[in-house]
Amino acid sequence: MTDRLSWQDYFMANAELISKRSTCDRAFVGAVLVKDNRIIATGYNGGVSSLENCSEVGHEMEDGHCIRTVHAEMNALIQCAKEGISTNNTEIYVTHFPCINCTKALLQAGITKITYKTAYRPHPFAIELLEKKGVVYTQHDVPHVHLGDDS
Repeated sequence: MTDRLSWQDYFMANAELISKRSTCDRAFVGAVLVKDNRIIATGYNGGVSSLENCSEVGHEMEDGHCIRTVHAEMNALIQCAKEGISTNNTEIYVTHFPCINCTKALLQAGITKITYKTAYRPHPFAIELLEKKGVVYTQHDVPHVHLGDDS
């Protein structure tokens, strides 16, 4: 079976699919937390649960950032916290390079590897922290995944 996706392609394709649930159109971001080649949580950009989303009421802007939105990486981490799932020694696949606050949260949560698709405004201090902690971060683009017959 030569067309089988690699693990990296598989997890990044999942992150891309999950990003389609984002409710903030400033960036459609998806994240997948992985431990031992198993997905343990996912997240996408969106408002606080049971409250308004950007797609419904618009953005809440402050200093050039939409503060209404909870980032995809944070939503994945929070899902693990709510369910009592350890994130120690896990990796994350995310469609965009994590912002500085998400990077710090990922480091605190024990993430050991970050694989991202788009180098969206990588913060120099985020990179410095990743390197000091010895966390591998790598850019990966998933090839187009054909999901069905075109006939």
